[in-house]
Amino acid sequence: MSDEPSKGRAPSIRDVARLAGVSHQTVSRVLNHHPSIRPETKQRVLDVMEQVQYQPNRAARALVTSRSHTIGILSSQSTQYGPASSITAIEAAAREAGYWVSTANIDASDDRSISDGLAHLLAQGVEGLVVIAPQARVFDTLAQRSIEVPYVSLQSTGKDPDHTLSVDQIAGARLATRHLIELGHRNIYHLTGPQDWIEAEARMRGFLDEMSASDVPTTAPILGDWTADFGYYAGRELLTVRDFTAIFSSNDQMALGLMHAIRDAGLEIPRDVSIVGFDDIPEAAHFWPPLTTVRQDFAELGRRCVALLLGGDPAAPEHRDVIVPELVVRSSTGRPAF
Repeated sequence: MSDEPSKGRAPSIRDVARLAGVSHQTVSRVLNHHPSIRPETKQRVLDVMEQVQYQPNRAARALVTSRSHTIGILSSQSTQYGPASSITAIEAAAREAGYWVSTANIDASDDRSISDGLAHLLAQGVEGLVVIAPQARVFDTLAQRSIEVPYVSLQSTGKDPDHTLSVDQIAGARLATRHLIELGHRNIYHLTGPQDWIEAEARMRGFLDEMSASDVPTTAPILGDWTADFGYYAGRELLTVRDFTAIFSSNDQMALGLMHAIRDAGLEIPRDVSIVGFDDIPEAAHFWPPLTTVRQDFAELGRRCVALLLGGDPAAPEHRDVIVPELVVRSSTGRPAF
């Protein structure tokens, strides 16, 4: 008789114990990181688990240990680049820490959807919660609920600073705007995101703060919707006036549409118009010309987020609550042609 588990059946904890020559209690202790296990015994059990591709039963472990080893993510607009990248980064950091991630996608315009999403995650016994919801309405709804697990928000609303970890959107927008001003631009437009998005509001504020600090006159920001289509049509409208030499777009997709409209008008970037985006999406380096933009370190955001939820030294670098983005200068910006 073969020592291997029967074909067609997933290996059990008793299969692992038999093949490793230990008791099933010992295997359980290895799974739960018990300190009394000798290193050589632990390694033998881990080797067998890998050999037979053993997958622990998460539900059973949660019943025994009263821990789910799961982090919940409450998310809206998860198809957008920023939220999607944040979720991916958190999943990677959670796996590295031995945790799983459960995501509930909500409709941020529906209070019931927000409450149901939160209830769904808490019913799974999540040990921590991440809120990735760019709309202020979500946080207004959550403020009315009692959340009894550690949680962190990736949007800075100013309403709950003890639970916030975010990229400094204002600082990023100021970097982008300052870059254009230092190149000599004085007629700069800002294409912002949707009015109800926290990041859009912060980037607009950063643009206005930097323009004011440099004593450069401003025009009212143009309210966009994050899409390249909107950037294209906004660009066509702006080019009927042509009273600007540079545009700071609140994301890279709208910047792509702007660049398309400028080229369709027979103009060149950056000779006639300089363009700066925000996010540094993977394609930004391959726009024509390559796009100057603001890069957010989503991997670092994910690592710090998981570190905050799982505890540790509050004074450690990963517990700083703001990550400063960086400006990536490429060929889409240059000095204005006077």
